[in-house]
Order: sequence, then C-alpha cells, then structure tokens
Amino acid sequence: MFKTLALSSILALALGPVAAFAAEEAEGGEGEHANASHSSGHIEDVAFSFEGPFGTYDQNQLQRGLKVYTEVCAACHGLKFVPFRTLGDAGGPHLPEDQVRAYAANFEVFDAELDDTRPATPPDKFPANNGVGAPDLSLMAKARAGFHGPYGTGISQFVNGIGGPEYIYSILTGYTGKQKEEAGSIFYENTAFPSGWIKMAPPLSGEDVEFDDGHSNELHHEAEDVAAFLMWTAEPKMMARKQVGFVGVLFLVVLSVLLYLTNKRIWAPHKGKAHS
Repeated sequence: MFKTLALSSILALALGPVAAFAAEEAEGGEGEHANASHSSGHIEDVAFSFEGPFGTYDQNQLQRGLKVYTEVCAACHGLKFVPFRTLGDAGGPHLPEDQVRAYAANFEVFDAELDDTRPATPPDKFPANNGVGAPDLSLMAKARAGFHGPYGTGISQFVNGIGGPEYIYSILTGYTGKQKEEAGSIFYENTAFPSGWIKMAPPLSGEDVEFDDGHSNELHHEAEDVAAFLMWTAEPKMMARKQVGFVGVLFLVVLSVLLYLTNKRIWAPHKGKAHS
C-alpha cells in the first residue's frame, strides 16, 4: 500500500464561486479554444474507481495524481480553490500531517500582513496559474463534459456520466504528434479536442515521473491518475455525499414501508364494512 509520499517528490475542498471560475474560463480561456469549432472530439470511457453510486476514490491513485500534477502540471496550471490541508483528508490523498506541512512549505504565498511572500502552510491554498492563458484546474473535472449524446441531447450522460475526468484523460492521451503554425502560434493535433487542434503542447509523454509505490508510469496510467486527482479537487466530498444519499434513500424506503403497513392497518376494519 502506498502510505507515504517521498520528500523527493514534494517539490472539504474550499470551493470558490463556480461563477467566478466560469468567468475566468471565459475571459482567459485555455488559449486552445481560439482554434476550436463546434465538432466534438473522441472521448475514451475510462473505468474510474469513483464512478457509480458506490464508487470510492483510490487513495493510492490520488497520491500518484498529486505527484503528476506537482512535477508536471503545476508548472503552468494552478489549483487556487484547493487548500493544502485537504491533502490530509481521509476521503482524499490522506497524506500524514507532517507531509502536508512539508509539501505546502515548498510553495510561497503573499501575506498582506507581512507585505511579502512566505512559505505556505496547510490552511493556505495552492497557487494560481503560472502559465499565460492556462486555466485553473481546481474545478476542471466538473467544468468539462466528456459525453453528450445525439445532437447534444445529453442522453449519453445518463449511462456514461458527465465525463469530466474522461475528457482530461482523453486530452492528455489524444496527441497524434502532428503540429501546425497559425497566426504565429503552434497548434498540436489532438483527437479529443473539439477542433482537432490544441494550443497546449503535450504535457505528458510517459515515464514523466517515478511513482513511489512502483506503479506503472506509462502515458495512459499517468493520465488516469492525474485525471482522478483533478476529479477529487472538484468533488472532495464525493464519498460523504454518496453515503448521505444512500442513508437518505434507505430511510425513505423504510418510511414508505411503514406508511404502507400503517395505512393498511388503519383501513382494514373499514374495508369489510364497505362490502356488507
């Protein structure tokens, strides 16, 4: 079991308003949408462990995804709605408290009281974007829909779900190796991106990181792990929500049975009189 995150790899999500995130997306965008059309790309349906009413996050996978984000994605993309302290949550990566502090200390945040930067602490949030035009990834797994259905009806979503993590996975694995230049910018062919061409260069190539648990670091495994981690940043309380939902449904079933039996008992003496 992957219990620790090596210090060599360490170089209740406090969700901000979704509207603010959407506004940022519209204003700055991904940079890639400048060349997008209304056509849809090919999205792979990945069997993530957290899917379905009883699905749960894989703690080891979340820790691997955190490492991919830290060593690759964080160079451009931020997680400005995610506090470092949530990395220790039981429903998330569940890092030990000392490792959460050590991880946070590798980042700097601006302190208004000091009027200067200081090492981050667990209550602080991840930094914002470093790359120009790079979108924040805090809610990306919910901001993107991988599955739609015929003519945009959304019918496919009833079976496959919204598909945000699948969209991220497909983008990361959808590069063909072809590229072109338009208006002074380089675009890369990507089978998952709506227009078929994306401005973001391939961030992963496989064997980009070494996982501490010895798990395979092939391209599709790295993409799955970071997509699962970004699903957790967007839905950190998914496990608790599912448990509450299950208890609520069970309560309603028991209540319905009791109401039925009570109704039957109350009216049983009167039913015989109605026929006499």
